[in-house]
Amino acid sequence: MTKNEQKEKYYLTEVDKIDSSIYCYHDQMGEIFIEEHGHNKGQFIYTEGGIVHIKTETKTHFLPARHYMWIPPNVKHSIYPRTPEVIMRNLYFPILQKDSVFYRTEGIYPISDLLRLMLCYTRKWSGDILITDEERFPIVAAFKVLLPQISIKPLMLTLPRANDPRLEKMTYYLKDNLDKNISLSEIASYMCMSERSFHRLFKSDFNMPFIHYYTLLRMFKAVEYILENKYTIGEIALMVGYSSLPTFSNTFVKILGKRPSEYLRGNNIYV
Repeated sequence: MTKNEQKEKYYLTEVDKIDSSIYCYHDQMGEIFIEEHGHNKGQFIYTEGGIVHIKTETKTHFLPARHYMWIPPNVKHSIYPRTPEVIMRNLYFPILQKDSVFYRTEGIYPISDLLRLMLCYTRKWSGDILITDEERFPIVAAFKVLLPQISIKPLMLTLPRANDPRLEKMTYYLKDNLDKNISLSEIASYMCMSERSFHRLFKSDFNMPFIHYYTLLRMFKAVEYILENKYTIGEIALMVGYSSLPTFSNTFVKILGKRPSEYLRGNNIYV
């Protein structure tokens, strides 16, 4: 069995073999696409060294370095690391009926120093951790208890997926032209629609205004450029359609919670 096949087997079959265990898995994923699957357990997934796209049935989640996503039990999802150096650290927890509502909702959060240190402590562990394991189980059990207490407000790092084929085509057009500041009238013209008709179609399909979707798309691409470490912040602003550096920086802070220059400093890998 190849290394890629072993990884796919882990994601698709190994996690739920023992219902009561907490499952632990750390690995450098490369650029391996993990097909759509689900788990009976809830999944904590944290990334270092790059960006991971996680797609559910209705959304595309954008998981950047030094952030984590909580995926509730039985939520179908696929995983695609955007850069070969990505390391993903995963913990899978049985979720009980009495557990907090936090565990029933998808969300992306910046990791706290406490959670990061606890997670790094587990980085050499792999596989099932049972309640009889007196050294390891108390640590991962405490990790689960801390999640809803520390993870107060999720970041809006999610894009809805288009249902209408016309809008799906439009999303590709936007991604190919992020260096241009495309207006609502311009994209409506591209769609051969009036502004009013396009606005109504977009909002009914995506459940958000066009400008909000477009801003998220630009900020997510900006993070990818930042992590490449090839461009200045000013160059990146222009590459995602912002002629004003202060406007770009302020928008970035609003979406990501920190300034572009601060973001790169958090892209470390802990081995």
